[in-house]
Amino acid sequence: MIEQFLAQDLSAVEEAIRKAAAVEIMPRFRQLAEHEVDQKSGPHDLVTVADRKAEEHLTASLTHLLPGSAVVGEEAVHADPTVYGALRADAPVWIVDPVDGTRQFVGGDPAFCTLVALAHRGEILASWTFAPALEELATAVRGQGAYVNGERIRSGSPRPGADLRVAMAHPLYTSDEDKVRLARLDVPGVVARPCGSAGLEYLRVARGEMDGLAFTWPSAWDHAAGLLLVAEAGGAQSTVAGVPFRIDRDNELPFAVGRDEATAVRIRELLRGA
Repeated sequence: MIEQFLAQDLSAVEEAIRKAAAVEIMPRFRQLAEHEVDQKSGPHDLVTVADRKAEEHLTASLTHLLPGSAVVGEEAVHADPTVYGALRADAPVWIVDPVDGTRQFVGGDPAFCTLVALAHRGEILASWTFAPALEELATAVRGQGAYVNGERIRSGSPRPGADLRVAMAHPLYTSDEDKVRLARLDVPGVVARPCGSAGLEYLRVARGEMDGLAFTWPSAWDHAAGLLLVAEAGGAQSTVAGVPFRIDRDNELPFAVGRDEATAVRIRELLRGA
């Protein structure tokens, strides 16, 4: 079933994502009323009516396109954490972050995106990163390369001798232990900054605009689409345990992403304190 679906023209998935953004997200961009923004775990963990409505829209449209599939969406998991278990089940699963970068969305910053990935038994098979306010769509299918608005992208390698540009987990969302590990990136030859929308940071690495990423949280909706995009552009990733990050298991965190293998290894070893 999943192989046949991937062999088809996937433009219907793109259309579903664009429609969800056009109907549920963009009409609310810079138009949110106070009552349409809520807090989840704290003042920096925001959710809006756009997040909820777009996820509902995508859940209906994506499962219609692939009957028998499940959806693991950020807002559904917040309401019922057992939904996350679908990542370890046998059915194909859509992984959805309806508005990645909600803080930016609420603030009127166009640097947010909708993330969708299709996975089966822990393997990420296809991904879509749509930044509607920036008019950019990045796509990847396993083994077929990475694209932005239909143009092939490749991550390449950092310029020899140049400082590594690394986006790392934002301090607003990290524990004291995380902060200790991330502080290990404060070394000569590395220029680190807090990340914004995770999906757009992955896109920057896939394009070679950033050299690497360091993340401390495992949420599949933040990472699945970007991990495939970077891999198909030529990049690499690894947890501090020296094994690839996977969406269907517990991972030793943090994990590193690089625009090439050597960069991913360097970031990983710094995070380990090696």
